[in-house]
Amino acid sequence: MNNNRSIQGKTAITPADLPLDDRGRIYHLQVKPENLAQDILIVGDPGRAEMIGNTFLTEIEIDHEHRGLRTVTGKAHLAGESDIDYAPMRTTVTTSGMGTPSLEIILQELVALNEIDFDTRLPKSTFPELHIIRVGTSGALQKTTQLGTSIITSYAVGMEYTGQLYEVPCPDDNCARIEKELNELLLDAMPKDSRFYGKIHPYVTRAHPTLVDAMQRASDSLGVPSKVGLTVSCDGFFAAQGRDISRLKPSIADLDQLLSQFDPGLSGQKIENMEMEASFLNHFMNGLGYPGASVCNAIANRQENTFDSNYQKSIKNTINIALLALMMTRKSK
Repeated sequence: MNNNRSIQGKTAITPADLPLDDRGRIYHLQVKPENLAQDILIVGDPGRAEMIGNTFLTEIEIDHEHRGLRTVTGKAHLAGESDIDYAPMRTTVTTSGMGTPSLEIILQELVALNEIDFDTRLPKSTFPELHIIRVGTSGALQKTTQLGTSIITSYAVGMEYTGQLYEVPCPDDNCARIEKELNELLLDAMPKDSRFYGKIHPYVTRAHPTLVDAMQRASDSLGVPSKVGLTVSCDGFFAAQGRDISRLKPSIADLDQLLSQFDPGLSGQKIENMEMEASFLNHFMNGLGYPGASVCNAIANRQENTFDSNYQKSIKNTINIALLALMMTRKSK
């Protein structure tokens, strides 16, 4: 199968639009195209990127940190005891920081590293297909979800505005329908005298079905507890996710409770968790035609008001799911 993509019409990209340093490295990640693998894990925390590099990668080609963004490329293997045998796979782990504004920068730079000739600043005629999975942490919204569960995102609700600056059509009818239903839900929930009444419009994106299916199969093979459902990506951690701890009143009261009760009409799936990045990842990758998806460890349960302060063991299970899914997908190409 030919996984190369083509760009029609070549125009050199200016230094202002694509900043490179004096060593030819892209500006924020500070790496070169040859440092990038086709299979990529994105994590928010640079410390987690370092841990993955130390625990899951061998034959390290690059381990570089700039602006708190750590990038490690090497040969990935599954960690811990397992009967599953896959050849080590060249993999890049990189940091996105917190939230979709930071993620937008990283995804754009990853794509530029893959699609642009840095010597000529011209788009390449052909380039390989990137597979990107975000591995994160999140708060579970369903009471029955046990801490440590890996939540695989099927669709993501963008309660953020970065994605709305990119014109990407809905990948299916479910996205358009759920967007409409959620907009009506929020209108009903907000006071009509609110300054922001009618101005908060979530959008809905779909994770790549091939990666979602691969993560489900990987979870089953590894014996790791997981759930598949919708993820809400928020513009912040506190009021944006229904945490009311300051003296300022939230525009939408108890947002987490409101969304946990919403029925998306997807064969029993529910809104399972809240985090800060999955919606834009889906949106951007869908628009480019690259497979992208997210899996997040449930380190808190918002219904039970519980938090796992020692989640490092279970996050490794979630990383194994993502890596095995990439290995399965790459092997099938």
